[in-house]
Amino acid sequence: MDFEYKNIVVAVDGSKASEVAFEKSLDIAKRNEAKLILAHVVDSRTFATAEAYDRTLAERAEDYATELLDGYSLKARSAGVFNIETAVEYGSPKVKIAKDIAKKHKADLIICGATGMGTVERFLIGSVSESITRYASCDVLVVR
Repeated sequence: MDFEYKNIVVAVDGSKASEVAFEKSLDIAKRNEAKLILAHVVDSRTFATAEAYDRTLAERAEDYATELLDGYSLKARSAGVFNIETAVEYGSPKVKIAKDIAKKHKADLIICGATGMGTVERFLIGSVSESITRYASCDVLVVR
């Protein structure tokens, strides 16, 4: 029995790991004739404190997200994937991708890059890919 993915969320943040995940998502989206949802979460916790001193941080984070997703949309179209949506959320990427974005877009697959965190950092805060795997109600592909 063949299973086809129809709604694929790929988490992108501009890192090398997310670039590899994006490349993999193109093949899977084409093979399944699926919709590709390019997702970026602005980690608002990182600039909440600093924003008191620099109000443009949120704006810059938003501009970065828009530029990033526009760039990935262009690459996807060039690769032959035309059914594309973008999603920008604010909060913790660990929770937002698996619980909010995937649910909102009825994802049946989430693709994310494996992070390059060290053992201590992973022990203290856990990796985004681990959290997505834990919280997702659909299949998750963690790309190395």
